[in-house]
Amino acid sequence: MTTKSLNLTYWITTSTFCLMMAASGVLYLTSIGFKERFAHLGFPSYFRVELALFKLAGVAVLLLPFPRFLKEWAFAGFFIVLLSAFIAHLASGDGTKKAMAPVSVTVLLAVSYIVFSMMGRK
Repeated sequence: MTTKSLNLTYWITTSTFCLMMAASGVLYLTSIGFKERFAHLGFPSYFRVELALFKLAGVAVLLLPFPRFLKEWAFAGFFIVLLSAFIAHLASGDGTKKAMAPVSVTVLLAVSYIVFSMMGRK
């Protein structure tokens, strides 16, 4: 892949992923429905707020010119969040359909990270 196509792929996947994470972070803070979903999953209300703030911080780190090591931590943090969401949905009895939503978002995250890693080697 050329540097231009890597750069384009990175920004398309990363901005799409960040839009999804930012939207969920804002909804965690503002939506009664999400408050009820967190309760259904067995999480305390403060965790919803904490997760929202960390998601928004992670989005900022991925989109703004932060050092590479901070971006790698953000990628790792998002992976842990999505893996935990998958497990939480399965454990709460939501079924595989709801549990697969975080998995599909993880694919987008993985493509973004793989391209990010390839860009660092050029």
